[in-house]
Order: sequence, then structure tokens, then C-alpha cells
Amino acid sequence: MPENRSYNDELNFLDKIDAHTWRIKKGFVPNMKVDGFFYVDDLLEKLMFDELRQHSRAAGFGGFLPAMKQIANVAALPGIVKKSVGLPDVHAGYGFAIGNLAAFDMSNPEAVVSPGGVGFDINCGVRLLRTNLDERDVQPVKDELAQAMFDHIPVGVGSKGVIPMGARDLEEALEMGVDWSLREGYAWAEDKEHCEEYGRMLNADQSAVGSKAKKRGLPQLGTLGAGNHYAEIQVVDEIFDDYASRRMGIDHKGQVVVMIHSGSRGFGHQVATDALVAMEKAMKRDKVLTNDRQLACARISSPEGQEYLKGMACAANFAWVNRSSMTFLSRQAFAKVFNTTPDDLDMQLIYDVSHNIAKMEEHIVDGKQTTLLVHRKGSTRAFPPHHPLIPVDYQLSGQPVLIGGTMGTCSYVLTGTEKGMEQTFGTTCHGAGRAWSRAKSRRNLDYQEVLDRLAEKGISIRVASPKLVMEEAPESYKNVTDVVNTCHAVGISKKAIKLRPIAVIKG
Repeated sequence: MPENRSYNDELNFLDKIDAHTWRIKKGFVPNMKVDGFFYVDDLLEKLMFDELRQHSRAAGFGGFLPAMKQIANVAALPGIVKKSVGLPDVHAGYGFAIGNLAAFDMSNPEAVVSPGGVGFDINCGVRLLRTNLDERDVQPVKDELAQAMFDHIPVGVGSKGVIPMGARDLEEALEMGVDWSLREGYAWAEDKEHCEEYGRMLNADQSAVGSKAKKRGLPQLGTLGAGNHYAEIQVVDEIFDDYASRRMGIDHKGQVVVMIHSGSRGFGHQVATDALVAMEKAMKRDKVLTNDRQLACARISSPEGQEYLKGMACAANFAWVNRSSMTFLSRQAFAKVFNTTPDDLDMQLIYDVSHNIAKMEEHIVDGKQTTLLVHRKGSTRAFPPHHPLIPVDYQLSGQPVLIGGTMGTCSYVLTGTEKGMEQTFGTTCHGAGRAWSRAKSRRNLDYQEVLDRLAEKGISIRVASPKLVMEEAPESYKNVTDVVNTCHAVGISKKAIKLRPIAVIKG
């Protein structure tokens, strides 16, 4: 296949199936085992095709591959089943595109696991707490509340945790996840029930994690970090599905909630980095071929594949403990400002979802129940009503799916659907998805202007590194409403609640 086909030649491999669905046919890149699919609306479609056009012009030089090429390269990995999927927030990433989903057949000895299909921030995810407060209760003390959250939660690049922790505690937390937080008094019993995987991946084995990762992780537990991570105080702006909302304890517009978006910090990054080094060697040994070096992978059944899955599970547990610790600190901050207890404020966890993870799940493939390793990178599990893995509270309404917007824009709560189960292995989008690179955002935006615009919208903001806010400005991202509406139109998830921020705490 000629490496640098013209843009028009590339278009021969792309079929528009319906208003929102495109197919990438075999041959778009070498060795594709299945087709690629991506979901877009008109605006998101233009972004995808512009990226491909630029790549064709540059004859393959410079930067990440366009998302379409990355979706196709994933379709060439050994053991992939059905299709490689790009969700509406898809954008170029390391190996896999962010917003790319792929599932591999566990019974196929050739099937692989790829750290690039999980991402460096393992179990980066979002949780949502409700309160019984109303916007009118919070507005008079909004700045005080934002400051209390900022004071309680350590934020920023090098931030260190305030939860007391020694090396032994960390090793226990890596294997126990939310159960550790529960035992230590940082979580409520009900929190566990409302976490994906109940906040604990059981295959975690801390002995599979190198000392460098543990050293990086130890001081960072219970910290927000920087980049796109945030804690936001939000209010319910719109309710689309009354029944699903009531199941979550949301019953009126103006109700105040807290959203926390964070991951496994330097710990997860190190686990991924260590695995990539080990897998490059394993690929040579097992003669595993990929189209892109960044798609380093190992057979699931190989020692390297198993070690990575154990280490990844530790990083996932680290992230759940991390979000639990920040939940504890947020509850303290609210209790302090309102001079009451978190219990009296009804600060229950609605749900906690993961955006970067690989998990063993049962799905129907060609009419048969099959055990798959589902890689979700920049995508969210969205299981339908009656699925055995979702909490009792949501059995009739479907799993809550939390979609964080960008700084100062709205966020959404969706629910999983049966169609999502059939089309996308029970998966939907995760957020807005970048439209500009971080460097382009820094070049084109002024951080003071970004902060002033938030203030004009009446949003209190506390930022540890103000010079980084351009990277997270709304202009840098796709429009989260377009992304959510596309998922809703395709039917892979259903809109339930729209939230808007009144205070943002960032690294």
C-alpha cells in the first residue's frame, strides 16, 4: 500500500452509513482484521476530515496520526472482534485515539492487551455527589465554598496528599481499592455500591508494580493533579429523563451537585511506561506485528500481558482511593461552610465511572456469549437497565454515565442503553474531546482572558497553575453538547441531566 495516498484516494475507503455513522473499510491501513466505525455530527465530522486532509498534505510527517488512521490501526491488532470504534469525542492520542474502543477475544491465544488502549492516566474518571442544597443556598457563600474546596483538596502538578499514608498503606490500598478507604474511614459504605467495579479490581497484585511507580504514587494519593482534572460545584440546569434522575436522587432544577474528575496521577503513568518497555521485548519474542510502534502490546496470556493487567488493576484501585479521598475532603469542606454534617447535606455518591481502563466482560459476539477484554480509552462504560453489573438502585433506569464538560461549560449525566450494548460493547463518550493541541491553545489564548470570561459567567474559580488554564479553555475542545447529542441520536446512551458549573477548582 502506498504510504502517502492523496486525500481523495483515502476517501475511497470511507463509507457514510447513516446521518451519524461512518465506516472505515479494510485496506485503509494494512492488515485490518475488522472494519473501523466512528460516530459524528456534521461539525465533528468536519474536524475529523480536516485532520485527515492535513495528514495527507503532510505526507505522513509530524505529530500524532489522525484519529481515523489510529482507529484503523487498532482494527489491525491481533484478536480484535467485531470492530474498532471511534466515539464522537475521538481525537488523536498515544497509540489508540482518545475516544477509541476495542474488544479482544480472551479465548483467542493471539489476542493482545495494549497499554496504549488504556492510556497513561489509568482509571482517569469522574464521580458525582448530590446534595440537598439549592443554588440559592450556595450563591451567597459560593466564593467561600470554592476556597474551602481549594484549601481542603491538594491541587496542581506536584501536589502532595493530606491523607496519612506509609508504604505499607499504599500496598494495601493498591489491592483493596475503595475497601481500603472504607476501612480507614474515608468513604461511606454506600459509596462502594455506586462505583464501577464496586471500586475494586480483584485481579490487582501490588507485587506486579515496580518500586518507581510506588514511589511516585505514595505522596500523591488524595490529590487532584493538573491538566484537565478538576472539582466543580454544579447545579442541575435541565432534566431530560425524570425517572432516571429521581433514581439518582436528583428531583429539581437548581439542585447542587459536586463533580470530581481525576485519575491515578504519576502512579498510573509509571505503570503504563514500565509496561510499554516490557511489551516491546515481548513483541519481538512472540513476533507480534502492529502498524504503529505506539501500539506496543502483548498477548493477553503472556507473562507481560498478565503483569500489565495486574499492575493496571492496582492503578485503577489507586484512582478509586484517590477519588474517595477527595470525596472525603469535599464533604469536609461543605460541612465546614454550612456548619453541619455531610450526612445532613445528603452528600451521597450518585456514581463513579472510569474513562481509561481495560476490563474482562461478557458480550454477545456472533450470537454467542464471549469473554472479551474491552479497552476503553477516553470512553465510558454505559450498561443498560437489568445488567447484572450495575447497582440495584439503577437496575430499572440503566447505569449512570458521567460526562464532564470542559472548564466552565456544562456537563451531562446519561444512562446506558441496550443499543449501546449491541453496537459499542456497552460504551459511550467520555467528555468533549480536544479540538486543539495543548501547544496550540497556549499560543492562541491568553490565560487572563480565559479567567475573565469565567468570572463574567458568574463562575468562581480557584486555580493552582493559572498559566495552564489556556490548555483547558472551552475553545481548546469540541463542544460537549454536540458530542452528547450525537451519542443520544445514535442510541448508545440516553440523556438524563444537564449540569452547569458555578465554581471550578483546578490544578
